Amino acid sequence: MTMTQYLRVLLVEDSKVLTERLTEAIRQIADVELLDAVDSEVAALAAVKRDAVDVVILDLHLRQGTGFGVLRGLAAGVARPRVIVLTNYDLPEYKSAAMALGATHFLDKARDYGRLPEILKEMSEAAHLAKP
Repeated sequence: MTMTQYLRVLLVEDSKVLTERLTEAIRQIADVELLDAVDSEVAALAAVKRDAVDVVILDLHLRQGTGFGVLRGLAAGVARPRVIVLTNYDLPEYKSAAMALGATHFLDKARDYGRLPEILKEMSEAAHLAKP
């Protein structure tokens, strides 16, 4: 957790409508800061390198590249934020591949969308408890 005491979140999503909805939902959560919203693999990896990102909310289908490419890039990098995959492609093989590449959660957009704020709150609280 950063010195600001906020859980710093990067949203990686190619749907403008969903980006707007998620941005609004994330901004309602205490102690959680949305750093940026990007829609491509390259922009996501650049943002993680540039900013001290604690959590990435990641779609698997992006404007350019894929969520799996982002996961592979994160696995090869120094920064290792937690990753919440939020996708329309809730397939068992996608879930197992994402988890093997380091995702901490795998959520279906249609079924699990409402769980995202709760998960972010839990992550924020856990990070605060871990502070000395």
